[in-house]
Amino acid sequence: MKRITFLLAVTMLLATAKTNAQDDAKRECTIKYNLFKGDYQSKKYDDAYVNWMYLMDNCKDLSVNIYKYGADLVQDVRKDPTLAKRVYEQRLQYFPDQNPAKVHSDYATYLADNKLASDQEVFVLLEKAYEISPQDMGVKNIYKYFQGVTDKYKDGNPQKVFDTYDDVVESVGEKLDDYAKKINELSDSTRVLDAKEQRRLEAYQINSTALGTIEGGLDAIITEIATCDRLVPLYQRAFEENKNNAVWLRRAVSRLFNKECQDDPMFETLAKAYAEATPSPDSYSFYAGVLEKNGDASGASAMRQKAFDLETDPIKKSRYKLKFAESARNRGQLSAARSLAREAIKYNPSSGRAYLLIARLYQSSVNSCGDGEFEKRMVYAAALRQAEIAASVDPSMSSVARRYIDSYRSNLPSKTVIFTSGVAPGSSYTIKCWINETVTVPK
Repeated sequence: MKRITFLLAVTMLLATAKTNAQDDAKRECTIKYNLFKGDYQSKKYDDAYVNWMYLMDNCKDLSVNIYKYGADLVQDVRKDPTLAKRVYEQRLQYFPDQNPAKVHSDYATYLADNKLASDQEVFVLLEKAYEISPQDMGVKNIYKYFQGVTDKYKDGNPQKVFDTYDDVVESVGEKLDDYAKKINELSDSTRVLDAKEQRRLEAYQINSTALGTIEGGLDAIITEIATCDRLVPLYQRAFEENKNNAVWLRRAVSRLFNKECQDDPMFETLAKAYAEATPSPDSYSFYAGVLEKNGDASGASAMRQKAFDLETDPIKKSRYKLKFAESARNRGQLSAARSLAREAIKYNPSSGRAYLLIARLYQSSVNSCGDGEFEKRMVYAAALRQAEIAASVDPSMSSVARRYIDSYRSNLPSKTVIFTSGVAPGSSYTIKCWINETVTVPK
């Protein structure tokens, strides 16, 4: 009995000693962490480094800041590639749920920039980041990942390429819609923004600009394989298996629409199947295009209105109005198209696409809204103003708008043409015909 009592006492003593040792270790970790953080924030990097190394060796799961600050310390200050790799790998091990997509993406960037890994190793990291959250990847890495997917699957499994493209574009589109709502709210002319709100608005605009470059960049990569000749047979083969799959149908009909393959009978087949599988504003909108193609203009108009009425999200309602405007433009109804684009702007004041559509409507009327060179070229002034508004209100469209701005500006009347016309530079000038807008004569 005495022996048992003795053993229990020893066990309790050892447990107490272990607990005390653990408590001492935790206290030491906390002290080292506070010293490290203070030195780092004070830019005393040499002092910070000593305590940081202790944390890396002994306090690995204390705080994710060990790795956030540590990454900067070894990449930008110490420039130690071996230690930098350890930072990323240790962070992923001990804090796997702390923004893992961005960490994988940043790690891939670091390895690629410093030539510390093969293209395949970098691709594996990007693939992990993409599978977790494409929205949290850097723009360049989304390009790089998609290029890798395209190179790997374009011949053997093009559907994989299209699915990846659609996943990214849809994810980015949702994020852009969210930014548009926030920008609209903070851009309300009746509001006076405080410093915090102004910073938020600027952040939303910067992020929107970055995301807005993704779709165009991805489309440039996919253009080579996303042709009607390649898409139509692909969807014909897969149709029976997917004719009730609403997601597949939506992506297929969207792809054919965006690549202007509507003349192929497969587009009508897909549009009908999509409307039957998922009666929705989106499916009705595509089916309206089929009705219009088949000569049922009134049916198409009613279907588009039905799609619009069912939608409740103002950003999406704006998008439908824009589709109506595009349809009117295709029918040569330029004034009606402008009216519809302006309605789209009412639902989404930051719709750069709507302003660019109006700009293109004006551009298309250059030869019909003026008699001489001066009058014709002044139409570009009206188009230019719309493109400039597009760039200012919609950061995601800024790069696209800039191309139109440069084109329109280069076509404005020259000083010689203005002088010959007898009109004073800087004066107001009203453009003729359906445009009927007053603009300023270039100086």
